[in-house]
Amino acid sequence: MMLFFLLLPPLLMFVASFSRSPWARRLLPISSFAVLIPVALLFRLPKPYALWEHYLVADDLNTYILLLSSIVGIGVTLALLTLDRHVKISTKALYRFYRFFGLFWVGLSLSILANHMGIYWIGLEMATLSTVYMIKTNRSAAAHKEAWNYMIVGAIAISLILFGIILIYAASKPILGEQAMLFDALLIKAREIPSPFLFEMGFAIAALGMFVKMGFFPMNLWLAHIERASFYPVAALFSGILESGVMAGFFRFSRIAERVNYDHLFFFVFAYTLLTIFIVSFLIFRAKDFMRLFSLSGIEHMALIALFWVSGGSFAALLHFGAHAFLKPALFLSTGVLESRGRYHFAGALRGYTGLRGKLFWFLVGLFMLAIVSLPPSPMFFSELYGFAAMIDDAQHSHHLLAMLGAIALLLMLLSVIFYRFVAIYQSMKYEGEAEAKRVYSSEVLALVMFAVGLVALLLPGTMAFLKGIG
Repeated sequence: MMLFFLLLPPLLMFVASFSRSPWARRLLPISSFAVLIPVALLFRLPKPYALWEHYLVADDLNTYILLLSSIVGIGVTLALLTLDRHVKISTKALYRFYRFFGLFWVGLSLSILANHMGIYWIGLEMATLSTVYMIKTNRSAAAHKEAWNYMIVGAIAISLILFGIILIYAASKPILGEQAMLFDALLIKAREIPSPFLFEMGFAIAALGMFVKMGFFPMNLWLAHIERASFYPVAALFSGILESGVMAGFFRFSRIAERVNYDHLFFFVFAYTLLTIFIVSFLIFRAKDFMRLFSLSGIEHMALIALFWVSGGSFAALLHFGAHAFLKPALFLSTGVLESRGRYHFAGALRGYTGLRGKLFWFLVGLFMLAIVSLPPSPMFFSELYGFAAMIDDAQHSHHLLAMLGAIALLLMLLSVIFYRFVAIYQSMKYEGEAEAKRVYSSEVLALVMFAVGLVALLLPGTMAFLKGIG
């Protein structure tokens, strides 16, 4: 029954998008807001909670991810209410966006809640295909081109994940039989897998597919170009929900790989994420518009989350994950106003706001710009402290302490490059350029306030204790 209530709002959204009656126009955002209700109820139920036998199981980790995603979904819906006042979009295209947003949410819900590798893959594929059509709601030639690029590269990434799942299943079937597709069964029997090499190959290939889908090396600019060509709510969905679904799978797979051979897992993820952050930090330094800037920053955050997770800093990873889920969609949704003078104008983007809504808007955007580079008391400041401490603690119990300290020094240098760039852009936005009047709508401010409240909630003692319990 709970599964029915979880999927009912997005399915209603999908059905209502085919109607052109006035009630359908009102039902579309209402159904999106209603997604939060069953998720909040599920969050309060005792865990683990079987939604569909052993195939869909809710636990503290995936309900946390689903709760974050549903809040992001509400923020995106608030932005959709005024989308046609910032960009040229027809009513038909807006309905089409809601239609595929509903399918997208169904796919991501299945993927996040999946205890079965096959269902995880099906949900991710469903979300990928629906995203293609959301990109194409922008009728420009660039959006159509990037939609095809996304479909091609996304198909490669999802195929890598599928091939990795097949190898993991083949490695585990001799001891688990058909249960070799279940994450919980694999976790219990991980140390008894008769073909650890085959399992590790499967994990590496699946992880490579997940990394490509999140814009890691070598696809750093691929995701940035797609988000640049899309309407800004699509970019917020990518950053706040789709990447969360992909990372949920990485959390599951890596927990199993950790029990098979931790050293191999650590060095693979460590090298890949470090290379990604190295490249992304200099791409951020050269970014000339808000969409690419925020997109590349999101890739850096996801790489840090993966690194903290495999370093034993699960609490740091989940705190960073939550901060990213709120900050990045908030900034993407603000670009509708920030880019009102054009795409490539940082100077003066935070000037020219009047009235309570305008002043609150520039204050929150400025706050988010500084919070995203871990300026205290941002949750990212604390997550990075905990994360680097976990990395050092992990290295003390191994033979690679000096290598870890060197890597942390390199990471701090790269993060300093990113910090400098964001602070320079903030100064340009606030103190340079001409002050031109900009229009801010109530729903946009409400979305930013909601994300700000979410960031504060992450720092509450109860939230901290909950996240530590997950790890």
